[in-house]
Amino acid sequence: MRRTAKSTLGVLALLTVGAARAQAQNTCTANPCSLNDTVKVTVATVMRLDLSQAATSLTPPNEAAYDAGFQLDNGPVAGVKANRAWTLKISANAGNWTAANGANASKAAGDLQWAKTSGGSYTSLSTSPASLLAASGTGNTSQQVYYKTLWSYSSDTPGDYSLVVVYTLSAP
Repeated sequence: MRRTAKSTLGVLALLTVGAARAQAQNTCTANPCSLNDTVKVTVATVMRLDLSQAATSLTPPNEAAYDAGFQLDNGPVAGVKANRAWTLKISANAGNWTAANGANASKAAGDLQWAKTSGGSYTSLSTSPASLLAASGTGNTSQQVYYKTLWSYSSDTPGDYSLVVVYTLSAP
C-alpha cells in the first residue's frame, strides 16, 4: 500500500511539473522579446425593464369626465436597459376589467387607452400585445406612459374597477 501511495504521489508530481511547463510554453529569450496574450470573453444578453410604480391609481370619474367621455391620467415610466435590440410591448391581461361592489363586469379592456405623449394619439388596450418602444440596444431609455379611461353614463356603474396592464420586454 505504501508503494502504491508513493507511486501515485510520484505520478502526480510529474503531471504537475508537466502542466506547469505546458502553461509556460509562451516564452521568449531573444532581445527584444515580444509575446502575445489572446483575451476572450463571452458577453451575455443584458435586458432590464423597470416600471416607476407597481399600481396606478386612476382619477375617479366625475360629472365632467362622464360628459367628456374620458379621464386622462399619467401611467408609469417604463425604463429599459439593454445591450441588444429589444421591443417593449403593452397589453391587458384580460379582455374585461375586474369589477367589484356593483361595477359593470363587462367593461372592456379597450376602455383603457395608452399613449406616449399626453393628449396624443391614444390606442385601446387589448390582450394582444402592441409595440410601445423598440431600439437596437441602449444604455438606458425611459418612456412616460399616459392613460385615457373611457367613461359612459349608460354602462359604467358605480363600483370598483381594476385592470392589469402587462409590459413585456423581449429581444427579437
